[in-house]
Amino acid sequence: MKIVLISGLSGSGKSVALKQLEDVGYYCVDNLPMELLPSLVALHDERNGGSNLGISVDIRSRIDIGQTQQQIQLLRDKGHQVEVLFLEAEEGVLLRRFSETRRCHPLSGPGMSLIESLNEERAWLFPLRELAYCIDTSKMNSQQLRYTVQQWLNIERKGLLVVLESFGFKYGAPNNADFIFDMRSLPNPYYDPQLRPFNGMDKPIQDYLDCQPSVQDMVGDIEGFLKRWLPNMQQESRSYVTVAIGCTGGQHRSVYVVERLAQALAGEYELLVRHRQAQKLASC
Repeated sequence: MKIVLISGLSGSGKSVALKQLEDVGYYCVDNLPMELLPSLVALHDERNGGSNLGISVDIRSRIDIGQTQQQIQLLRDKGHQVEVLFLEAEEGVLLRRFSETRRCHPLSGPGMSLIESLNEERAWLFPLRELAYCIDTSKMNSQQLRYTVQQWLNIERKGLLVVLESFGFKYGAPNNADFIFDMRSLPNPYYDPQLRPFNGMDKPIQDYLDCQPSVQDMVGDIEGFLKRWLPNMQQESRSYVTVAIGCTGGQHRSVYVVERLAQALAGEYELLVRHRQAQKLASC
């Protein structure tokens, strides 16, 4: 049975993610006390023949992180495929979302402000984040989050999942990255008016950057670093590694480098490629 545990910060989109699981056929339970997880899995397995199970676990049930880690391992030892999804967002974004919905934070009460509640929740749940595939929803709407969750669900992971993500520094660096590489020192196609409308997935940009020695040196250096150290992370039983590649606007250089790294690592690891700012244009 595939079991997906969804956790994360209040206001980060857990309800949207759980709804996406439900829409693709998962039996979903919201805010389950983790003490009941083994019983729920056994009952669901008996009644539904091992169909997929989605569970939202968060601060409302005062989750015990150590107990949760033990239960995840026990379920895996029994042959279940257990994945953990952790959603988070920047503090300012969470504050705005709470103000817009007029919803109270689960930890809020007399003597504790919203910011203090968010900080306590983040500290409480942080160890679970280390086991999880993380999505920063700060710059996502509901549709984008549903798409990202769907993309992740479609990967049948057998080992280390390497997430390659391009982004633009002017929109902020992702806070869920394990490694961040800066491409802003490379030649920028943006300054060529004929290349500006395209992005790093399009042939005109790829042809231009293929001919730049410094770009090829950068790709080779990052590829060598990853091939040197990713095996060590896999041996340490890491489930996910996120490699973020940034340039100024997240359209040209970072996208190109992510695409080239994906080609270099294909077949060695399970890969998930994300372009935070870029959209695919029509081929030309």
